[in-house]
Amino acid sequence: MEDKDLIAEISSIRTIMERSTRFISLSGLSGVMAGIYALVGAGIAYNLLYLRGDSFLERGYYRLLEERLIFVAVVVLFLSLLTGVLLTVRKAAKKGQTVWNQSSKSLLLNGALPLVTGGIFCIIMLWRGYYVVIGPCTLIFYGLALVAASKYTFGDVKWLGIFDIMLGLLAAIFPGYGLFFWAFGFGLLHILYGSIMHFKYDR
Repeated sequence: MEDKDLIAEISSIRTIMERSTRFISLSGLSGVMAGIYALVGAGIAYNLLYLRGDSFLERGYYRLLEERLIFVAVVVLFLSLLTGVLLTVRKAAKKGQTVWNQSSKSLLLNGALPLVTGGIFCIIMLWRGYYVVIGPCTLIFYGLALVAASKYTFGDVKWLGIFDIMLGLLAAIFPGYGLFFWAFGFGLLHILYGSIMHFKYDR
């Protein structure tokens, strides 16, 4: 067997093994869209908190302000998840792959524990009125979920997680700028990451 044939065969085996252990159907465009949704949500939250917040508080509409902020966060999360699922399914279909397989199950299971734990913790903090820690915690726990899940997908995901963890810690140090760190982590970083993933793997 010639060296060229041997290299080609090894490359083929490596590709098959990677597909069997890693979920490689994640869409880069879904990261870009999630980033855009996050920036729009952060813009709305900024308007509610810093431009109209005093008006809400003067009228005693504190609960209404809180409900609107929660609604914005839920809409951003819903749109991000929906777009991610739709674009990932489309990418998998183009490549003749299945979305629900052993690698995607492993990815979800490993990422779910820190993500669900962080979500419950943030709800508790919201209920107790510790609003200042919510922004940092969402970044930190989301970053931990990405690092945990990165073993079963593209390695680039781990770096997104690490950067989000770092931003979450910085947001905890500078609580008055939590919204800006949140917008950078969930918005700009997602757009940058999604763009890199798209041009690196989707084309």
